[in-house]
Amino acid sequence: MPRIARMIVKGEAAVYHVMSRTVLDGFVIGDVEKEYLLKLIKHLSSVYFTEVLGFCLMGNHFHILVKMIPGKEYSDDDVKARYERYYGKGKQLGDGQIPLLQQKWSSLSEYVKEIKQTFSRYYNKTHVRKGFFWSDRFKSVIVEKGETLINCLAYIDLNPLRAGLVERPEEYRWNSLGYHIQADNKDNFLSLDFGLKEFGVVDPEERLKRYRRYVYEAGALDRSDKGSARVIDKDIVEKEGQNNYEIKRIDRFRYRTRYFTDSGIIGTKEFVSINYQRFKGVFMSKREKIPRLVSGLDGIYSLKRLAES
Repeated sequence: MPRIARMIVKGEAAVYHVMSRTVLDGFVIGDVEKEYLLKLIKHLSSVYFTEVLGFCLMGNHFHILVKMIPGKEYSDDDVKARYERYYGKGKQLGDGQIPLLQQKWSSLSEYVKEIKQTFSRYYNKTHVRKGFFWSDRFKSVIVEKGETLINCLAYIDLNPLRAGLVERPEEYRWNSLGYHIQADNKDNFLSLDFGLKEFGVVDPEERLKRYRRYVYEAGALDRSDKGSARVIDKDIVEKEGQNNYEIKRIDRFRYRTRYFTDSGIIGTKEFVSINYQRFKGVFMSKREKIPRLVSGLDGIYSLKRLAES
């Protein structure tokens, strides 16, 4: 069965949640590999026309929340500066290269492909192996700004908690909050948007503070120090019964929901509808797709109805 073409917004800036997984068994991306992968993403993100809003590097996959910006928004001098950053000082551009680089460095596919291919070469060399490292195709979801963006970013930053690796998201070195808190956002790698610019929060420090509170509320987990496995408390069961067992926003982040990775397009009903019409031709189904409300996330819709995990 042929694959559906990737949905890419052309001619304007757009935010994508990108995820790629290794084909190898186990958690093969260790601490050393994560440091290299982070350094690589930082470097390529300073060359490509990107604004990185968040990331998380796990033992067998990675997430990046990135805004891709059209090349037409960058001057010839900026392209030349990025060319030197990529190839080294003194390297000169050839005739006619600028338009080609403006196109390449604004491409999501080229950006992710270069990350994956460069890391694969590094991994195979250091581990004396040959063959594929990543699964062939990365996943990408078009993400609306504002409320949807902050939900998606929280989902990404809570990966280490869901995996049981840390108790607090900023204790993990290889996610957005960890990088903001532990590395003080070194080199200004990450955007301080958090989706909160849309709500008129001007001060960057205040945005970080509010985003951190948001993540804690979204990922609020039992922090009992009893040290033993716990069954669901009867009071919780009673409370859930009173709520008719509806999925609340907090539950969306406790579980491995697929909406932030497999929905294709996620946002308000209007945003999903407009972008579906843009990419309608890539779908093999002739039946009109209708935006589906994501349970537990008020006002957020998905292009696809997905099974809950």
